[in-house]
Amino acid sequence: MLQVNIRRPKTEDREQLNDFFRTVIIDTFIKEGISNQLNDINEEIEMKKRYLNSDFKSNGKERYFLIAFYGDKIIGSIEFGPANEIIRNVSDHAFEALVEVGTVFVHPDYQRNGVGNLLLNAMYETMRSNRIEEFCLDSGYKIAQLIWKKKFGEPDILLKDYWGKNFDHMIWRVKIRKQE
Repeated sequence: MLQVNIRRPKTEDREQLNDFFRTVIIDTFIKEGISNQLNDINEEIEMKKRYLNSDFKSNGKERYFLIAFYGDKIIGSIEFGPANEIIRNVSDHAFEALVEVGTVFVHPDYQRNGVGNLLLNAMYETMRSNRIEEFCLDSGYKIAQLIWKKKFGEPDILLKDYWGKNFDHMIWRVKIRKQE
């Protein structure tokens, strides 16, 4: 088992975090078979940078990140914030009041070692301490969808072929149990 530390990001982590986002997003696009979509890759990376900046500027009130370290290397991230536009629109605004958990990334070299579960459990603790009882989560990535289906069951909303033929988008509404 890896000795992983989880904490809030500091401004001096910004550069390493931005490199981490780039690495994980490019790796994800390659594994999804969509690495030719360079504009989407860059847009996704820039969005994560904006989310991180929002966390720093608001001291965690707009977006709230946790990051996982192995030694001095960032190997994972998770954040929550307002539900994104897709979730708000396709849920007929039913999920609008919920926070969205996102940016659940694990460095490719450390995947399948429980890092994602550690981050999710740490986020559950944070949300419970802030009296958040449920959240939403979405994914257009096939690999992530398999993980979320295993963890949360079938999605509450399935957008068939949303990103193109055989590229669905899935949205879950998740109640946080008392103790995960």
